[in-house]
Amino acid sequence: MYLLISPAKTLDFKAIETVIPSSLPVFKAEADKIAAIMKKKQPNDLSKMMKISDDLARLNYERYQQWSNLTDNQLKEAAFAFKGDVYQGLEIEKLSKDKLQFAQNHLRILSGLYGLLRPLDKIAPYRLEMGTDLSVGKASNLYEHWKSRITRQISEEMKSLNTDTLVNLASNEYFKSVDTKKLEVDIISPVFKDFKNGEYKIISFFAKKARGLMTRYLIQENATDKEVIIGFQEDGYHYNESLSTKNKPVFTRG
Repeated sequence: MYLLISPAKTLDFKAIETVIPSSLPVFKAEADKIAAIMKKKQPNDLSKMMKISDDLARLNYERYQQWSNLTDNQLKEAAFAFKGDVYQGLEIEKLSKDKLQFAQNHLRILSGLYGLLRPLDKIAPYRLEMGTDLSVGKASNLYEHWKSRITRQISEEMKSLNTDTLVNLASNEYFKSVDTKKLEVDIISPVFKDFKNGEYKIISFFAKKARGLMTRYLIQENATDKEVIIGFQEDGYHYNESLSTKNKPVFTRG
């Protein structure tokens, strides 16, 4: 089983010690190339491009200016650096050594800057969403730049794991960076709904955290069989067979 999640906008770069060795991003050279492009942007450019406040634009301007001078202790393992709803559910800092190793082998984080990350890949502080309108070389946007690279890497890693099941727990924005037609694998995209105003609805905040909870559940189970997915019962959610389809199992609460 191969798991995909999105990154988070909120970051925490306080130093930590992990129980297994950290790693380097497979597309680090590409990330450096994109960072060099971002370094040429002025704060006002970043504010408009990423639709962020002036303060955030200045912060990220400074991050890209310092990019090539960062030391190792200024980097942090990706799944520990990202904070947000998905990562609140994942709680990777509480995983045991063997579960963290399972995550390192089976879990990947899609990224606008790094393309594809393992949980323990060391990254620099950054902000660059996949949907940002940025030209890279001959590619007119990040989707065009990353799609073939990410898809090829996922395909190779899934073959190495001897699995044909990809569990998509990423957002639509990020999962669009994967060329699903070329993967030729079984893609399962769990859906999480809460009962509100007389019907089950996807509520963004809860759904994001539930994707993290599902990721954690599958890691804890050392999941290799897709049938394990429907056993998810965290935080009040249960598999709802009547609302589910083969590749979109629905979990409801309330």
